[in-house]
Amino acid sequence: MSKRDYYEVLGVDKNASAEDIKRAYRKLAMKYHPDRNPGDKTAEDKFKELNEAYEILSTPEKKQRYDQFGHAGVNGQGGGGFGGFGGGGFEDIFGDIFDMFGGGGFSSRRNRGPQKGADIKYELSITFEEAVFGTEKTVEFYKYENCQTCNGSGAKPGTSKKTCSHCKGTGEVRFVQRTPLGQIVNVKACDHCHGEGQIIEAPCTTCNGKGKERKRKKIKVRIPAGVDNGSIIPLRGEGEPGIKGGPYGDLYVVLRVLPHRIFERDGYDIICEMPITFVQAVLGEELEVPTLEGKVKYKIPEGTQSGTIFRLKNKGVQNPKGYGKGDQYVKVVVEIPRNLTDNQKEMLKQFAAEGGEEIHEKRKSFFDKVKDVFGV
Repeated sequence: MSKRDYYEVLGVDKNASAEDIKRAYRKLAMKYHPDRNPGDKTAEDKFKELNEAYEILSTPEKKQRYDQFGHAGVNGQGGGGFGGFGGGGFEDIFGDIFDMFGGGGFSSRRNRGPQKGADIKYELSITFEEAVFGTEKTVEFYKYENCQTCNGSGAKPGTSKKTCSHCKGTGEVRFVQRTPLGQIVNVKACDHCHGEGQIIEAPCTTCNGKGKERKRKKIKVRIPAGVDNGSIIPLRGEGEPGIKGGPYGDLYVVLRVLPHRIFERDGYDIICEMPITFVQAVLGEELEVPTLEGKVKYKIPEGTQSGTIFRLKNKGVQNPKGYGKGDQYVKVVVEIPRNLTDNQKEMLKQFAAEGGEEIHEKRKSFFDKVKDVFGV
């Protein structure tokens, strides 16, 4: 009986990517797996056919020969069971499949060595000025530390951990599963030592065998000048302790900058609005302008309009990387006087008359102006 085309078996196109082939195989393998179809000879044959097709198409060299010469190019190289595959991703796929049926996966997928401890995130509020000029803060937080009584072993002082007699210290137990395709060796974490390989017979009374204690920690944090809202300061090795001798995690201090009553920030520039009087705007005047470094004098010219923006060079924020400072931009807002006296009103009328203004001239409405512009 002639073999079916491997692409047809997996239901994919010849131009399918490696991920498409893997996805198609996983879907069909779970559908026709013998554990899902006990006693079904047709499903068993389809499962064998799928394994053979995927074993060829998942291996680049074999796939190339198959694409060029067909079955003749890979004659005798197709797989019928689960052994002898050339590293084409079968371990991961079968791990997924066998996990469905309680197999526990493969030991190579388990990370039983030293692992880095968890990182800690800490949010710290600082003032606007502290962000601009830099400061030093003390942060307090809770974290786990290795127990001082047992030095992190979890065992009572004077005792030690014992090698698990069930897994012989490997942390894993193996069992054989018989299938119509042969024997499959599965691996799962040891139930007695929970995958640790060691058992604590006399737990430490301070940490109850955990090897860690939750403690309050104080750390000084140097905040450089120029940081902004959302800036993150990493403190290496100040996180949670590692697992099985792994390194400590890190502490990440996330800065929250409080708003200022006068100033706003745009990158490394400072922005503020400054009210001036009608007379100051008309006649011009030397003003005292507030900056983060104190007041400075600035001369505004005659006839300054409301909304005019002036720049104070190098009065902004220092770049933390040393690339200079930003500027400060001052927007003047002319305040129109209210509650004028009769004498003041008369003086303004005389001022307007001398300037050729008609005080009681009827102004065109907005819609009159629209008609003038568009002719409708």
